[in-house]
Amino acid sequence: MKDIVHFEPLRTETFYSYIKTGTKAYNQHYMHLWPDGDTAPYIQTSFTIAILKKELMDINTQLFLIHRNKECVGILKLITDAPLEAYAEKEAMYLDKIYITKEASGEGIGTKALQFTLLWAKAAEKKVLWLAAMQKGPALNFYKKNGFSIHSTTEIKFKQAIKAEKPMFIMIKKID
Repeated sequence: MKDIVHFEPLRTETFYSYIKTGTKAYNQHYMHLWPDGDTAPYIQTSFTIAILKKELMDINTQLFLIHRNKECVGILKLITDAPLEAYAEKEAMYLDKIYITKEASGEGIGTKALQFTLLWAKAAEKKVLWLAAMQKGPALNFYKKNGFSIHSTTEIKFKQAIKAEKPMFIMIKKID
């Protein structure tokens, strides 16, 4: 049987699934960024009820649970109007988060999440989709393989993150 991947818009009733899955996936992939593996500074700014209530009220933020069949295996966060240098906010969309649990990684779910995001961006008549990716690790090659190119550099904004792990690339994909 072929796996069915479904993107469910976040609702108040699904906050706990989003928090649980997002925290799990983040910790599985990014603990190495933090001294002693303490991801709390990031988790407290991304995966709390208060943060999700605020983001859900923001019409510029789109949050989704990613399901494989009926199991929640990831989260997706988009900022629909997000300027980037030469692109005005109405021309650019920011892909803030695709976090997929290790158990579901490598099964094409990330690619489906990118396809879903590109359809969303096209429907919104965006010219470019952009994101920030770690300079080290598998995500960089994943995004390159999916048509993104390096635009510029940035770094993790949290002072607590390990300095050597902070470098990131801003990557872009022009939308046809």
